[in-house]
Amino acid sequence: MHTLPLYRQLANHYLDAIRSGTLKTGERFPSIRLMMEKHAVSLSTAVQVCRELEDCGVLEARPRSGNYIRQPDAAAKAAAPPAPPLLDTSVYIGLHPPVSSVLKAGQGAAIKVNLASAYCAPSLYPLKTLQDHMSKALRRDTHLLDTEGSTCGNLALRNVLARRALSAKAQLPAEKIVITHGATEALTLALRAVTQPGDTVAVESPTFYGLLQILESLHLHVREVPATAQSGINLLALEQLLQGPERIHALIVMSNLQNPLGSIMPDANKARLVHVCAAYGTVLIEDDTYGDLVDTEQPLSTLKHWDRSDNVIHCASLNKTLAPGMRLGWISAGRWHERVEMLKHSQSRGCEVLSQLAVSAFMKTPSYERYLRRLRKTLTQQRQHMSAAITRYFPPGTSVNEPRGGTLLWVELPAHCSAMRLFHEGLKAGIQISPGDIFSNSQRFSHFVRIGCGTPYSPKIDEALATLGQLLKNQG
Repeated sequence: MHTLPLYRQLANHYLDAIRSGTLKTGERFPSIRLMMEKHAVSLSTAVQVCRELEDCGVLEARPRSGNYIRQPDAAAKAAAPPAPPLLDTSVYIGLHPPVSSVLKAGQGAAIKVNLASAYCAPSLYPLKTLQDHMSKALRRDTHLLDTEGSTCGNLALRNVLARRALSAKAQLPAEKIVITHGATEALTLALRAVTQPGDTVAVESPTFYGLLQILESLHLHVREVPATAQSGINLLALEQLLQGPERIHALIVMSNLQNPLGSIMPDANKARLVHVCAAYGTVLIEDDTYGDLVDTEQPLSTLKHWDRSDNVIHCASLNKTLAPGMRLGWISAGRWHERVEMLKHSQSRGCEVLSQLAVSAFMKTPSYERYLRRLRKTLTQQRQHMSAAITRYFPPGTSVNEPRGGTLLWVELPAHCSAMRLFHEGLKAGIQISPGDIFSNSQRFSHFVRIGCGTPYSPKIDEALATLGQLLKNQG
């Protein structure tokens, strides 16, 4: 009797055929439709077989042409870690109850150790430096607090953001940038600019629960597209969705350090994603909130870098990297700029000026890059400590992703464990986590949890993880 999922059985079948030479390098691989007919499997299973073979390095997808056998990469001879099975991307309206119940329960509990936060500890942020820049700005202009800021935001800050975008190979003209109240407002403005209530928007699955809340508030239909911690959104599943009868008005993606997976899309995938969305008339909305926390001196490319048809709306924020209390984000909407500017004015007017001046003054200096290097190094150490402790204390069968940056770990528990039960039992012990249930409207992540690593590792955190591990073992 087979214990492997059907898609992995078929993937192994084709791996054997490729390695034995029955299927040769350069040959076209059977189409999705042919696989469905030949093996009597669903669309989801056929797509996941291709995804597995791509992850193993033996299959490459060529846009508008199909899948082809390729020479296996030396580093990809072993099968990739099993990914969650593909879901049927069904439409839903509204937000599933677990998100609201989880947030409310967390707010009402006496929390001693918060492992649900995606923020860094206050001690890691350059708060004193920002306060000094604020004081200097107030001394230079005593009317800052009685002057309303412009709708698009302070030009000095927009110029800094435009220059920094160049290092990530993106063209974001300062005059086409609008400063927002964090990434939440930026994403809201992007969606309002390109959709109407009742339109359908695609998201990664799992995705940040805050995005699900935004989509609910705008009365949008949603389709979930599977994503993995290895390479992000499943492009094969996305193309199948876009080829369907329903129009997908927009797709929202975090290509660098996706929340909660921590995935980074390979450049080839980024380029293909941008091309596919443009070809099908689907607006691509990019959330680059965590881009500056990637463990590399050389910035990773954004989706905007690959945009040749002005079809990508770029959104980002400084909430996680610099100062959460300032709530500074931005949006570069390209051909939708004028509509976004109008929507911003009607929604919230301009952002507060003082914080923009302080941030722009700091980001202009070499001290900002030094600060980012220190922060990345510290976060790397904290993730390593947390990952080691989870491996040490959680029951056998637990799997932890290894993101190349950021403040988050995505943890897969043994299949019999309930993340929601762990959440509620953890609250009773004064420990807060984020159960996987709130990152999707499907039931695929009920045995996953997101753990925040923004606080320096300490005996208190170690004890909290040991407690969570024991609670899981008590589940049997």
